[in-house]
Amino acid sequence: MSDVREHAEDIHEQFSDHLEVDLEDVEDRLATLVEEYKVPMDEARRSVTNHYLDEAGLEREDLAGGGSDEVTVEDVDEPEQWIDLTAKVIELWEPRSDAVAQVGLLGDPTGTIKFTKWAKSDLPSLEEGGVYRLRNVVTDEYQGRYSVKLNSTTVIEEREEDLEVGNDTSEIDGALVDMQSGSGLIKRCPHEDCTRVLQNGRCSEHGEVEGEFDLRIKGVVDDGIDAHEVIFDQEATEELTGLSLEEAKDMAMDALDTTVVADEIADEIIGSYYRIEGPTFGRYVLADDVEELGGPTDPDDLLIKARSM
Repeated sequence: MSDVREHAEDIHEQFSDHLEVDLEDVEDRLATLVEEYKVPMDEARRSVTNHYLDEAGLEREDLAGGGSDEVTVEDVDEPEQWIDLTAKVIELWEPRSDAVAQVGLLGDPTGTIKFTKWAKSDLPSLEEGGVYRLRNVVTDEYQGRYSVKLNSTTVIEEREEDLEVGNDTSEIDGALVDMQSGSGLIKRCPHEDCTRVLQNGRCSEHGEVEGEFDLRIKGVVDDGIDAHEVIFDQEATEELTGLSLEEAKDMAMDALDTTVVADEIADEIIGSYYRIEGPTFGRYVLADDVEELGGPTDPDDLLIKARSM
């Protein structure tokens, strides 16, 4: 099923109790904006939703969540999902862009997650220490760190009760036995507050763009019981491998192939033991602190040894 169709079905479900809406009409409106006029999906969805709100004479609050799933922070493990979330505002940060009204950290008993509220969403302000039910927010991802975006279709409900915030820090001692695709020298979307990894020069939201280089590792660390997916951002990758972003770009330019960077990194790190500490976001552990526990060895022998511990 296409993204346009999925979003059309979500919008159709939102209005099913309020207005006779034809699914094909919803899909046609979305497709025109996204495919013909190259409008980002968030903007297109907001525009189409506003059209039907006006037609039905409704306010956004009347949609009552509109088909989004109620989830916890630890459930957020995929970008571009429409969800409902009840969370406490842990802290607010100073926005670095006029396009952002508020940015900060939310938390619930399962962990913490960054949020961004767009200035043009015209939503009420969130207060530090406040607990809110946030309906119809969109998930996003950058270097394995998931976040949520509050947009003009979001409904904010303040709650009176307090909410305990859980600790989502993990520590892993294990063997780095595999490196996944999407590792090495990658390109990200240059649009403000996007940073999605490009696939064949295209951003899933902004289309064909001139990307910006980044360096990362998506590794698999086996502790003898479980296999953990670990993401090393640019700083952690440079520290782990001794290879800087500029050196990686030069290496790829000399070879006319970016895959040589991933191959070089794999040769360096696969077959070593590490102690890794960092927060857990969805299924990923983010490597904030890394300590090498042993020198390289044969990866197959290493996996057998890890599993026998």
